[in-house]
Amino acid sequence: MLVLNGPNLGRLGSREPDVYGAQTFDDLSALCRETGRELGLSVEVRQTDDEAELVGWIHEAADSRTPVVLNPAAFTHYSYALRDAIAQRTAPLVEVHLSNPSAREEFRHTSVVAAVATGTIAGFGMRSYELALRAIADTGE
Repeated sequence: MLVLNGPNLGRLGSREPDVYGAQTFDDLSALCRETGRELGLSVEVRQTDDEAELVGWIHEAADSRTPVVLNPAAFTHYSYALRDAIAQRTAPLVEVHLSNPSAREEFRHTSVVAAVATGTIAGFGMRSYELALRAIADTGE
């Protein structure tokens, strides 16, 4: 399964620690892999600041029927290209966010990808990823 991350998430630990916490992207990757092992899932974690690359990864997942945990980051709010790629999914896809976008600036309140995701988990810090991985494991796909 894939855990995909959008722009600026590679800067966890130094990017707005008051919002995103002090843990790094490496910490997040390790947490996802360890949670995956506990659940019997093989987890690959990726991050990109490039919208086209993220769309390509979503296409790859759709073509191989691979479940996805996705933090689209800023693309959440305006990337119709990402939304259209997710609409082609062939396996569960859970949208995740470290913070709760609905409790932040107004421009963050709309997710253009939520309607085509299996579900959304937000506001629990890195635990959002754990919960998303557990949700996918529970689907049995």
